[in-house]
Amino acid sequence: MPPTSWYRAAALLFAVAAFARPAAAQNFPTRPITMIVAFSAGGYADSFARIVGARLGERLGQNVVIENHGGAGGNLAGANVAHAPPDGYTLLVTTSSVAVNETYYKKKIFAAADLKAVAIPAGAPETLSVKPTDPAKTLADVVQAGRTKPFDYASAGVGTASHVAAAYFFKVLAKIDPVHVPFQGGAPAVNAVVGGHVQVLVGTLPGYAAQFRSGTIRGVAVASPQRVPEVPDIPTYDESGYPGFVAENWVGVFAPAKIDREIAAKLNAAINDIVREPATEARLRTFSMQTHPRSLADTESYFNSEMTKWGTMVKAVGLFVE
Repeated sequence: MPPTSWYRAAALLFAVAAFARPAAAQNFPTRPITMIVAFSAGGYADSFARIVGARLGERLGQNVVIENHGGAGGNLAGANVAHAPPDGYTLLVTTSSVAVNETYYKKKIFAAADLKAVAIPAGAPETLSVKPTDPAKTLADVVQAGRTKPFDYASAGVGTASHVAAAYFFKVLAKIDPVHVPFQGGAPAVNAVVGGHVQVLVGTLPGYAAQFRSGTIRGVAVASPQRVPEVPDIPTYDESGYPGFVAENWVGVFAPAKIDREIAAKLNAAINDIVREPATEARLRTFSMQTHPRSLADTESYFNSEMTKWGTMVKAVGLFVE
């Protein structure tokens, strides 16, 4: 091929490449989107996915299919999406577990760097509670009891965000050494505390909000910057003498790391707009989720800060799985 013809062909290829990505982003989506939820149906992340996913489908003019791929603390679903084509049609809905797992698991089937944080617009704080007849009325009472005699505390499982946050609080901040009793889910953990088999319960607010309101358990502290409107009688850790201790189990939407930034931005804007809708926000609040719409850049920054925070807590309490 003559040099002039070669240059022309190369220029044409560069021009096609330059226009292909913006066109793909502008036309996205042209077929159904699959949201893979990292946990079982009916849970915290699943509720978010179904509420937001239905509106996202309406907004983008394509069906959004929800699939639940639970297992391995969210790692199976995470790996599925991390290794999917980065075209925006396969998304992950997961929680703070992805930040916890990055440090908690020594051998991983994917890394957090294989994912792109598209939107992290909702979350709920961790809580600490006791049964209604427990003599401990405040967080200070719980800590003092732990200094006198180590107690047991229940969680929904080893390596969950609730377990990590509680272990960090007890070991690093309160400097006591209670015994962790893990259960397979929140319901049996509540039953153990109510039945008097375990003294303290830790867990994310949505899992126990109904029990707080009914008086089945009594909230002692909530790990949020301010009190939560749905449970206004529960003081924050800050109010209880531990300033700055905030632990939110957020829920977010992720994509394969190499997704086109314009497609990621389009998804981010659509999800944020949906979360801002009064009807959607009200539905999320029925699950005690607090909404925090963030731009794509702010989402990325927040995720990086959460990776650092949860990684620090995991290391500080010496939790890991080979």
